[in-house]
Amino acid sequence: MTDRDRPPTSDPDPHATPGAAGTEKPAVTKRTTAKKAAAKKATTKKAAAKKTAATKTTAKKTAAKKAPAQAATKAAATKAAAKKASAKKAPAKKAAPARTTTPVAASPATSPSASPAPSSSVSPAVPFEDRERLIDGTHHDPHAVLGAHPVPGGIAVRVFRPYALGVAVHAEGLQVELRHDGDGFFSALLPLAEVPAYRLEVAYEGTVLHTEDPYRFLPTLGELDLHLIGEGRHEQLWQVLGAHPMTHQGVEGTRFSVWAPNARGVRVAGDFDLWDGTAYPMRSLGASGVWELFVPGIGEGELYKFEITRPDGSKTLRADPMARRTEVPPATSSIVHASHHEWGDEEWLARRAEQPAHEAPLSVYEVHLPSWRPGLSYRELAEQLPAYVKDLGFTHVELMPVAEHPFGGSWGYQVTGFYAPTARLGTPDDFKYLVDALHRAGIGVIVDWVPAHFPRDDWALAQFDGRALYEHSDPLRAAHPDWGTLEFDFGRREVRNFLVANALYWCEEFHIDGLRVDAVASMLYLDYSRESGQWTPNVHGGRENLDAVAFLQEMNATVYRRVPGVVTVAEESTAWDGVTRATHHRGPSGFGGLGFGLKWNMGWMHDSLQYMSHDPIHRRYHHGEMTFSMVYAYSENYVLPISHDEVVHGKGSLVSKMPGDWWQQRANLRAYLGFMWSHPGKQLLFMGQEFAQGSEWSEARGPDWWLLDPSYGAAADHRGVLDLVRDLNTVYRATPALWARDVHPDGFQWIVGDAADDNVFAFLRYDDRGSPLLAVSNFSSAVRPDYRLGVPDDVPAWAEVLNTDAARYGGSDVVHPDPVKPEPQGWHGRPASIRLTLPPLATVWLRPA
Repeated sequence: MTDRDRPPTSDPDPHATPGAAGTEKPAVTKRTTAKKAAAKKATTKKAAAKKTAATKTTAKKTAAKKAPAQAATKAAATKAAAKKASAKKAPAKKAAPARTTTPVAASPATSPSASPAPSSSVSPAVPFEDRERLIDGTHHDPHAVLGAHPVPGGIAVRVFRPYALGVAVHAEGLQVELRHDGDGFFSALLPLAEVPAYRLEVAYEGTVLHTEDPYRFLPTLGELDLHLIGEGRHEQLWQVLGAHPMTHQGVEGTRFSVWAPNARGVRVAGDFDLWDGTAYPMRSLGASGVWELFVPGIGEGELYKFEITRPDGSKTLRADPMARRTEVPPATSSIVHASHHEWGDEEWLARRAEQPAHEAPLSVYEVHLPSWRPGLSYRELAEQLPAYVKDLGFTHVELMPVAEHPFGGSWGYQVTGFYAPTARLGTPDDFKYLVDALHRAGIGVIVDWVPAHFPRDDWALAQFDGRALYEHSDPLRAAHPDWGTLEFDFGRREVRNFLVANALYWCEEFHIDGLRVDAVASMLYLDYSRESGQWTPNVHGGRENLDAVAFLQEMNATVYRRVPGVVTVAEESTAWDGVTRATHHRGPSGFGGLGFGLKWNMGWMHDSLQYMSHDPIHRRYHHGEMTFSMVYAYSENYVLPISHDEVVHGKGSLVSKMPGDWWQQRANLRAYLGFMWSHPGKQLLFMGQEFAQGSEWSEARGPDWWLLDPSYGAAADHRGVLDLVRDLNTVYRATPALWARDVHPDGFQWIVGDAADDNVFAFLRYDDRGSPLLAVSNFSSAVRPDYRLGVPDDVPAWAEVLNTDAARYGGSDVVHPDPVKPEPQGWHGRPASIRLTLPPLATVWLRPA
């Protein structure tokens, strides 16, 4: 997506997601009712219970997606204290038997039936300083305090359960009621020599829960995972961060983990705790910056967010950056997810690596899924899209970004959920079902990927843990000048890891066949859309963003190493040297290649559309706009893109760019498509242009399918263009001369490239065996009879295989039904020649008869 076509950020838009940058939300109460009780000691236990239950009900109604109120500023914890606390280990030694958390009916205000806690001179209660930090959400090692711990005289059990009326411990042959120490803390000293396997019985008003204690479990992340995260080289990061249903120490639950190195504390909030994360503080796993908590009894489908205490003591409620599923926008919660899709595309995956993309046929149909057939889900699309694309003969679809985004008007180019397919159309497994269906139909899937920037919504990545984390710490480097978004800090290893792993995630988890990387030019240049004084040169005094270069090289090298057969495509609009050169090969600029497989040829697109916009009578003065692309055609591996960017925002549809009346517009379009499909490079065509839609694209309504309805009077005109696209793809795929040597100069030869007065272009394409295809385009409105063209003398006859002027496409039917034999008269520097009648505004393909 180019900068000039990018929709504005969601923030000022009336349809923007609630909670976008600059929007303050009502607070969710985070303090327990225990503090109120402490201030009112005369209050009876029953009254306190009713009050806490009321608070609990209020918390449930206030809800999930609202950010917490800012708390009073707290002093930052010292580094020494953080290191000391993070070094402590969870002391639980034995795993409790796996049990399901089951609510048990109880009379209101009834505490669990259990023996009173044994008396002891040693107090098992949580120390005052730890109590304060747990209540404030600033404790970085709650497992060192809560749970069961050996102390002089026995085993101290400490539980933090705000709103609870009572808590009891159930161990082997032992049931002990814990003492309520105030502020939601409960404790007891068990007369045991070692930590037992135990469960908790927690009484609330109207119910009693039997559950596991989250603070008796060892960490779920190993040293190797943390080491790789610290190095920024965990290539399957999605498997260790985020929310993962699992069985841990024999107990079913969900592991929550998040990278927030600047946080003073992190807690988990969700439906399961009425969006009050007070009772679920996470532990810091040392210098990795990762916070972790295993919550028993929590499974798939639960809504959650992370409540983060910033360095200044204020609170923020954030969606999980690694969430694999989200709520449907404008709701913003993350959802615990596990995939159950069973793939059926083994045959496709086995053969997709047989041939490199630049040496294979590649004809791409670009699709905006929400508007292709508005209202269809992923699974409903799977019933229609593969059949349509297969019928038209395209080899691939390219999906505009499917990662979750808050504002639909961004078309997916302002991502907040980098690991989650948009929930607008279904679940992640539903999206896998669509990819699977496309593969089984023989169609590859390329997805637009947006690693350049992200929006400022205050529930997502921006200032995630209170400081610049995913974005650059320098505001000038962080703020994207065109789109109101934030640029990633490509120099931070954890951020690079987040993005590289994300590229792998789509390829490995969703079997994606290619990534088209958006806005590469904005990543490569420090002065992109910036005036003098608004950017700082790199260490060499240049304008290149060395961090972004290193990131793109790492991403491409990693993807090609791990996922054979996948292709990466750069949307890059400058003359950067070596976009599709291997990363270990240095070019004249001194840089290694970026390592992409293909690059969009924005220059060809701009020049050729400019030429076609001129009236045929004036095209002689612009002839070079159609030939200039061959000057640099082999500098990169190119895709010729007629994308969504060219048919929106007042630019009009492809057919409307053509001059003349309706017949001439369609003839020009057909001739242009024939020229495009025969030009060196791969093809990409945006939806709706395949049947000459007259209006420009709108994400609100999608293509004008009614134009193909037989009851519409001009339906035949549109079906004619559709039939041409089908035939172009059919002949293209069956003719290796049109794709086998796209990136080799010996695969192309001009016959005549300087016939400006005639508006004629003619050239040969060759396959690996030297077999040619002759393409001739006449972009004048006049029929040119007996037009002589030089040809090789080793072809005895030429047969027309495609003519865009054929009657079935809506043309004037100036065709060549019989083979054309060369004459021994030399022409255009060749030993033989043929004479053709060139139809008006048409492209003709011929190959050896």
